[in-house]
Amino acid sequence: MTLVGPTVADYEASADLATLRVRTAQDDTLDLAAETLRLSCKCAHCTRARFDGRFPERFPGIAITEIGDLGYGLNISFSDGHNRGIYPKPYLLSLVGR
Repeated sequence: MTLVGPTVADYEASADLATLRVRTAQDDTLDLAAETLRLSCKCAHCTRARFDGRFPERFPGIAITEIGDLGYGLNISFSDGHNRGIYPKPYLLSLVGR
């Protein structure tokens, strides 16, 4: 028997742009706060900022401004101008509840 984890079927930003709503192929709806997503960015810029101790501990009031679907993941842009983060779909699901 093969167990298959949930996969992302659809997504949208909430009306206030503070949350990414993800619907799985199993028809569950999961919410990810924009701040959680911004704090969880693994792009080279954010990784370097963490290494140098320049990465903020919080992003209060951050909003999602654009979502690009790359097939395997989402490129999410934020109201602070950051648009480099690519979030693989399994990684997005792992962030639920953080």
